Amino acid sequence: MAELIAKSPGAGLHLPVTRGGATLAEWLPGAITSVAPFAGAGDKVDAALTPLGMGFPAPNGMAQGKTARIVWTGRGQAFLIGAPAPEGLGAVAALTDQSDGWAGLRLAGPAAADVLARLVPLDLDSFAPGTAARSLLGHMALILMRPDPEVWDILVFRSMARTAIHELDTAMVQLAARAAG
Repeated sequence: MAELIAKSPGAGLHLPVTRGGATLAEWLPGAITSVAPFAGAGDKVDAALTPLGMGFPAPNGMAQGKTARIVWTGRGQAFLIGAPAPEGLGAVAALTDQSDGWAGLRLAGPAAADVLARLVPLDLDSFAPGTAARSLLGHMALILMRPDPEVWDILVFRSMARTAIHELDTAMVQLAARAAG
């Protein structure tokens, strides 16, 4: 009988890598649950999320609790990241486990925003810490989060992990070469 070994999406992909003023590393977000509140259940969803120290996020926002975060991912939808859904949430929202479908990357450092600016069609200067958006990384769908001033957390489909790492690394190499003059 075959023995299966669980591997992270970034296994064997040569991370972390630092170039210039940016470091790209794998980020292991833990549990990821899609939360879609039932019609008229917004207050009940907020109440169910209270034990985690957060409520449902506003568009393009995220809330950070002690052990988890909840990130806006589209109209009437958010991802609960880092903790299982609290008891009672399933009674007021549709829940879907997304944990194995996404790869997490963390881009950090003073040049991180410049790296992303080459690949993401958003005004990153308007991204204050606590902001999130669903957009593109080159040709790949992504969820972009900014938990801290020099930290960007990225979720891409697991099947696109290798391509996302390659694209980000290429942008890091180009910026470092440009800075070296």
